[in-house]
Amino acid sequence: MTYPVKLLMSEFVTHDVKRFIVERPLNLSYEPGQGVELAIDEPEWKNEGRPFTPTSLKEDKVLEFVIKRYPNHGVTEKLHTLKAGAKLLVSDSFGTLTYQGSGVFIAGGSGITPFLAMIRQLTEHESLINHTLIFTNKSPADIICEKELRFHFEDRCILTCTDSSSADYDHRLVTKEFLKEKISDFSQRFYTCGPPPFMKAVNQALTELGASPDALLFDT
Repeated sequence: MTYPVKLLMSEFVTHDVKRFIVERPLNLSYEPGQGVELAIDEPEWKNEGRPFTPTSLKEDKVLEFVIKRYPNHGVTEKLHTLKAGAKLLVSDSFGTLTYQGSGVFIAGGSGITPFLAMIRQLTEHESLINHTLIFTNKSPADIICEKELRFHFEDRCILTCTDSSSADYDHRLVTKEFLKEKISDFSQRFYTCGPPPFMKAVNQALTELGASPDALLFDT
């Protein structure tokens, strides 16, 4: 099922990431972490739908998306030019990455977006205390919702910026050695999202460190 909706507003979150507030279809339901296909309702774009994850709570009356603009990626570049009132198409929800219990969120870049709704839902129910976040980016300017994440996770928010030398961030890649240093319990759940090579490397490292393959949660 595809639903016609309007863009209500958009604003920059980082230099190349925008927050979009969109009308919510009455019949659309989703679990935090699931995605929808979003398309621009114009003749040349309506068949160019792409998967994006709502970052709003499932009870919210509007949909929020946090979308990064990628160079030479027509859909995200076009989305970033849209003004309030633009017509969009939203599909029913899909995806296997949903919350299964406490653990560690590990994200690379825009891979944080499927976790935002989960984190906000857990915060709403005061259930985030037994969770940790490891979030890697190139620089502080690339970190999506940094203030919000630091506020929610406090000292359990581990941010690494591989191209930065700022004292407020770790500067290493998320390797097996890094995970071994930062995580003491590999019997818990691990939620991973990011570029495919990042996810493959992180999941392999977690398995080698003792995590059960059944405890690795990612969209398949």
